[in-house]
Amino acid sequence: MTGEYFNGTPLLVGIMPKQHPEVLQTAATLAARLGTPLVCAYVDEASYLVEWDPARSAHRLSRDPHANDDMLALTTELKEHVQAVVDKLASEGASLDWSFRTLTGDPARALGQVAAELDAPIIIVGTSERGFSHRLSEALNGSVGAWLSHHQSRPVLVVPYRKPAHEDRP
Repeated sequence: MTGEYFNGTPLLVGIMPKQHPEVLQTAATLAARLGTPLVCAYVDEASYLVEWDPARSAHRLSRDPHANDDMLALTTELKEHVQAVVDKLASEGASLDWSFRTLTGDPARALGQVAAELDAPIIIVGTSERGFSHRLSEALNGSVGAWLSHHQSRPVLVVPYRKPAHEDRP
C-alpha cells in the first residue's frame, strides 16, 4: 500500500498517559512510511460528550474540554511524548507531520466521530492493559478497539502489548 491511497488524509491514533510506547511508535512509523500526517487524540473520560451533530457548532464544541491546570499539564506531557517519538523518527531519516487533539467523553465514540470528521482512513488504538483492575474496567466500559471495529466503517489497527504474558508477572 502506498501513500497515494491516503491522499494526505491523516491517520488517527488514540493515545493516553502511561500507554505502552508501541502504540504511538507503530502509528508514527506507519504514517511516516505512508507519507501521511498523524493526528494524536487523547480522550478525557471525565468529561461528558453530548450528542454530536456536525451541523451544530454548539454540540461540536462539547468535544473540547475546558482548559484547566491538570488538563494543561497532561496535554503538555502527551505532546512532549509525541514530539520525542517524531524526533526519533527524524533521526532515522523519516519525517512526520502531526497534530494533537484533546476530546471528551467515551473514548471509542469520540475517536469514531473524529475519524469521520477527518475522513481518516484508519484508527489506531492499543490493547487493554493486563491486570485485574484493567480487566474489570474493560468489562464495565468495554474495549475501545472492539467497539470501533463493530460500530463504524473504518479499519481499526489494534497494536498489541509486546511484552510476553509470562514476563508480566511479579
